Amino acid sequence: MQFGGTLRLFVFPHAGGSQLMFNEWARLFPAGWRLLPQDYPGHGLLAGEPPIGDADTLVDWFLDRLSAELDDPEVPFACFGHSMGSLIAFELTRRLVGEGRRPPVWLGLSGCGAPRPGRPAGEPGELSDAELRRKLIRLGGTPPRILDDPELWSVFAPVIRADISLVRNWRPPQDVTPLPVALTVFHGEQDTTAPAGRLEQWAESTEHFLGVRRFEGGHFYFQNDPAVLADAVTAGVRAGLEALAGTP
Repeated sequence: MQFGGTLRLFVFPHAGGSQLMFNEWARLFPAGWRLLPQDYPGHGLLAGEPPIGDADTLVDWFLDRLSAELDDPEVPFACFGHSMGSLIAFELTRRLVGEGRRPPVWLGLSGCGAPRPGRPAGEPGELSDAELRRKLIRLGGTPPRILDDPELWSVFAPVIRADISLVRNWRPPQDVTPLPVALTVFHGEQDTTAPAGRLEQWAESTEHFLGVRRFEGGHFYFQNDPAVLADAVTAGVRAGLEALAGTP
């Protein structure tokens, strides 16, 4: 594959998150790369739209919304997802491959264990408001004012609940055919949301597993120093391009 240095990097945020967390990352990547952090309906700049609580429906929405960029033969693209965003990035890639369309040159999955076919990806049951707040505090990443302000919470709670429902109800594909896409996993050393074994199991989902990169911190390990993760993402994309260059 010829690569002139231009690339689109799609970023899919965590449950309850938005592109706002990633907008400042653009300066951390090579010149010619275009960072494209996404919002889900009901999130960020799309807060006025009803949230989508089903993974297949959300992937359909992205396939339609991003079709021009995804199918542009002139510019390669890569995908990075964090937590719930990893599921969306993975499922989007799987759908592109299944439809015979161009897949990303690289897939980066952060803060998320590998799927277990036939089993839900998330925890069963619905959390009370108090339980949900405690969970969000434990994970980090949610501004305290959203958790403490009743008015802000009343707007945020339905959105995060829709996201949790999406993760809980998503059924990983029974087809475990490895994707022809280079894949790197990222994880915080103190993140307890995914056992170490499930991180390594992502190797079964790809023909080009680039390993697990671990960083100091919890579920949102990259918040204090995003440049470290950006460097690792850049290295992953370049390794993915090299892997493709060696593919007939």
